[in-house]
Amino acid sequence: MIAKSYRITLMIRIRRVYNTTFLRDRDIVAQVMELFRVTFPDVRDYAESIPKHLDNPVRYQYKTVLLAALGPKNTVSGFALIIHFPLVNYSLLDFIVVDPEIKARGIGSALYEAVREYTAASGSKGLFLESLPDDSRLVKDPRLLKENQKRLKFYEHYGVFPITGTAYETPIDEHPVPYLLYDPLPSPAKGAGKPLSAAELRKVVRTILTKKYGNLVSEEYIEMVVKSVKQDPVQLRPARYMKTDSQLKLSFTGKLEKPILLICSNHHGIHHVKERGYVERPARVDAIRETLLKENWFAETGARHFPESWLASVHNPGFIRYLRTVCMNMQPKRSIYPYVFPIRNQDKPPKDLSVCAGYYCIDTFTPLNRNAYGAARAAVDVALTCAEELRGGRRAAYALLRPPGHHAETKVFGGFCYFNNAAIAANYLSKDGPVAVLDIDFHHGNGTQDIFYRRRDVLTLSIHGKPETAYPYFSGYADEKGEGEGAGFNINYPLKEEAGAEVWLNTIKTALGRIARFKPLYLVVSLGFDTMRGDPTGSFGLGVEAMQEAGALLTRAALPLLIVQEGGYSLRNLRTGSHAFFRGIAKELLRK
Repeated sequence: MIAKSYRITLMIRIRRVYNTTFLRDRDIVAQVMELFRVTFPDVRDYAESIPKHLDNPVRYQYKTVLLAALGPKNTVSGFALIIHFPLVNYSLLDFIVVDPEIKARGIGSALYEAVREYTAASGSKGLFLESLPDDSRLVKDPRLLKENQKRLKFYEHYGVFPITGTAYETPIDEHPVPYLLYDPLPSPAKGAGKPLSAAELRKVVRTILTKKYGNLVSEEYIEMVVKSVKQDPVQLRPARYMKTDSQLKLSFTGKLEKPILLICSNHHGIHHVKERGYVERPARVDAIRETLLKENWFAETGARHFPESWLASVHNPGFIRYLRTVCMNMQPKRSIYPYVFPIRNQDKPPKDLSVCAGYYCIDTFTPLNRNAYGAARAAVDVALTCAEELRGGRRAAYALLRPPGHHAETKVFGGFCYFNNAAIAANYLSKDGPVAVLDIDFHHGNGTQDIFYRRRDVLTLSIHGKPETAYPYFSGYADEKGEGEGAGFNINYPLKEEAGAEVWLNTIKTALGRIARFKPLYLVVSLGFDTMRGDPTGSFGLGVEAMQEAGALLTRAALPLLIVQEGGYSLRNLRTGSHAFFRGIAKELLRK
């Protein structure tokens, strides 16, 4: 039985549920509400307010955070509700519940450790808890007294104790009031948290009693409790159940699901064109991955394989067959570069496969070789896996892939791109509803534009260097706005060379305004670091500050976010730019 419980516990993952916008999240919240009603029948009506607290924090003047412990098929086995009070920057663990029907150990501990991880990472100065008294003079019911003692023993395990010397426990209408406990949220890096001052506690007590219990207590009661806080620093009750040296004061064990999913494929390295001047190299992905995995923002997993039908949903089947056939029949270390292009008679492709390269390509510097198809196919799997994870409840996912894709059109490749990873992922997501694709690479996303140019369910926007001077030259003008049903659903923002951070960021804000009016379910971002100062192919001259602000702006759109890697060819920029960009995303996800 113990082994069975252990296996069940290992299957649990703890995920933050932001709101009830999506069907999958509504189902999780509905399970949480039912578990709340069963666990707290005396206050079962509170369950009805949980969705309102998640969806409209402004109304309550505090933020409610829901962490759900999920088993197979998103079955809720427990949850924690945290209240964050922004004016004082402290948090309160409102409820923590484990389904009594699940015979597994460690779910409650995992939830509390996840609460600590989230609260510390979000920048909260400390965590408060409430727990009913373990004093037999206050609790006459032996069963309830035993439960209260067990609960306080659990918190002592983490070095968390009731605050003493205040009137917080003063009964309201003869009903027992819980102890107020304090967790200073020590971190492995900084050690133990600072002692709590009396002034800080007064502010927190006033906030809790006003915001949470304002409809139950009078102003006189609040003033009485606040004025009772006199000890400075605040004193905590000595350990009653645990030895001090057995307390887990630094228990940060990675129980909470990381805010950003990173997916990369080892197959990207097989496509290595070593000709002089070919800047789209395997080291690009390696530089980004090594930089980002030093941070605690990412959960990394492998890519799953998807059927070719998802490629054919956006790319011409004949084009796909050509790439597969010519690449798989190439001799090792040999490459074909297009050199003849069909200005006329485009409906009559040549028979020779090497000559036919120009029929399917838009430039002379994107070669076909033995490994190009395999690497491009693996990149598609990375993007689709990220998209599938977003559909499963992920808030942000990063498809760290190569070769890139945004220059690949319905039936042509070019610009180092073979299949359009972002467009394939956006099309996959569109089965749920409308999707927006924002391209912030220095070069126009001509492929994405071409693929969705006649569709209204996918809004495409591209911020790029003006086509008079920047590849791909023949597309990306402001008057290219879509055709047929897609008229008005393609938007280009061509910018002058050396546009600079202010212009670029303001343009992102403008694009996000248009996206907000479109009301998509997902936001797909084609990300290029060739916008940064020193890139050999771009000239906007952006620094790390602009990249961090861009990440923050995109996250504030409050949409599930899929980031697909495109260009950027300075290894230094890839390291510093990716770190800054995802720092902006991570900080906003924790702040929300």
